[in-house]
Amino acid sequence: MKAWEDKIRRVTPYTPGEQPQEPDKVKLNTNENPYPPSPAVKKALDGMDEQLLRLYPDPTASVLTKAIAGYHGVGQDQVFVGVGSDDVIAMAFMTFFSSGKPIFFPDVTYSFYPVWAELFKIPYETKPLGEHFEIRPEDYYDANGGVIFPNPNAPTSRLEKVEVIEDILDHNQDCIVIVDEAYVDFADYSVLPLLDRYENLLVVRTFSKSRSLAGMRIGYAIGSPELIKAMSDIKYSYNSYTINQTSLAAGAASISDETYFRETIERIKATRRRSCERFTELGFRYTEPQANFIFVTHPDLDAGELFKALREAHIYVRYFDAPRTRDYLRVTIGTDAQMDLLFDFLKDYEGRV
Repeated sequence: MKAWEDKIRRVTPYTPGEQPQEPDKVKLNTNENPYPPSPAVKKALDGMDEQLLRLYPDPTASVLTKAIAGYHGVGQDQVFVGVGSDDVIAMAFMTFFSSGKPIFFPDVTYSFYPVWAELFKIPYETKPLGEHFEIRPEDYYDANGGVIFPNPNAPTSRLEKVEVIEDILDHNQDCIVIVDEAYVDFADYSVLPLLDRYENLLVVRTFSKSRSLAGMRIGYAIGSPELIKAMSDIKYSYNSYTINQTSLAAGAASISDETYFRETIERIKATRRRSCERFTELGFRYTEPQANFIFVTHPDLDAGELFKALREAHIYVRYFDAPRTRDYLRVTIGTDAQMDLLFDFLKDYEGRV
């Protein structure tokens, strides 16, 4: 070992979803929206003053925070924006999880959580989900340094009842509870109304999924003014200019076009319903999906082998080779045409094995 090598911080990194380059690919592996962003986004970018590109962006991201605050009916001092929800959650980890006590999150969850915990040297404990991948609130009653979980969950697509989340909040009044709502626009409800009752609740959202802006990297959090100020203090101590000019313009424009947003969500939900029917016909099982993906398993098919066969056919889905998830595939909802290609392959594959 070289003399300086023991000074390097070593972590096990997060593994992002594959970005295949084949022109004929069917990409159903990273939960991107299959439809373009609102036409208002293109109009805003086309009309953007190019002189803005030589200037630093507004560190408060006021044009975007104002749009988000107006959309959700909260104060502008209740909104924090960052470079995708990953950046927002990382800032939240640095800001709120500093007590030295372990933070809690589910054992089947967004796989970035343990990476951040290890990177920032935050102790953590995973809490096993139930038989149907449900959160058991009593597992979160013990003393801890904070709680975080996605709702709907990733990768299972399960949505927890509001009562479950209230139970967790009621038993964790001395720490911050973060609900990661990256996929909530495809679900039946949000926990945002709970912000009026719980000052220790932080809700995180993203423009990557429902608003078709994954390439712009826009995420945000909504919470009490005290929580948002604390996060902003960390942000200004780390990187003041997190959101670039084009993302600010694109995000504000997207928020302005509610009609297009709702139409796109309904298209994806319709394809999701149709896909559930097709999966059922082919013998697959799944938790009731509340996100823009379905977590499927088949009693007679090896998920790992099916994943490889799909990949060889340039159909990309996500496979998590871990004890509780290795029998499942996570399938993003694409266009009807993309899903038809998937189901044609599955029907043929089932007949060959």
